[in-house]
Amino acid sequence: MLRLFIAVEVEDVEVWRRIIAFRDAITSCSINGGIKPVENENIHLTLRFIGEVPETYLPRISECVQLCSNFTEFSMGIHGVGAFPSLSRPRVIWVGVKEGAEVLKSIRDTLERCVKSYAIEDREEFVPHITVARIKGRYRADCLLDYLRSYEDRDFGITRVTQVKLKRSQLTPRGPIYADLVVARLKKHA
Repeated sequence: MLRLFIAVEVEDVEVWRRIIAFRDAITSCSINGGIKPVENENIHLTLRFIGEVPETYLPRISECVQLCSNFTEFSMGIHGVGAFPSLSRPRVIWVGVKEGAEVLKSIRDTLERCVKSYAIEDREEFVPHITVARIKGRYRADCLLDYLRSYEDRDFGITRVTQVKLKRSQLTPRGPIYADLVVARLKKHA
């Protein structure tokens, strides 16, 4: 069995560094590891979580990912932060996407039509975001809320999106290890 998801990465190093600085700030509110940060190398935007599937599904899912190469490269503006399900009851802390959100939704729709018979059902509406931390235990709520409010309207910058990746996730006690299985390159601007 393979645990798979489809994602885009933050390709601009400065934008990536700003996201990590925010993640490190909120992690400082943790009590005994209660806020689990996403590892630097694992920062990404999930377009579609596939779940655990037999290896025999891989060729078909790979074809679905290659459909993304029909899209043209675009810019993704990383802006604002938030939490799911809410700021008052956070479980997942994220940075948002402003510019490029509609293109991401179009790519997601294309993927969804193709992979839905191979993937776990997804009932949630797709909201483009980059998860930076998960609440796993205790934390200083006032500290976290202060950071979330101070970064609420923060502009992290613009990153190009030139590829979509099918990734394998291997869960380990130290956190997941991701490996790129398929890379679909987006079309260059004419």
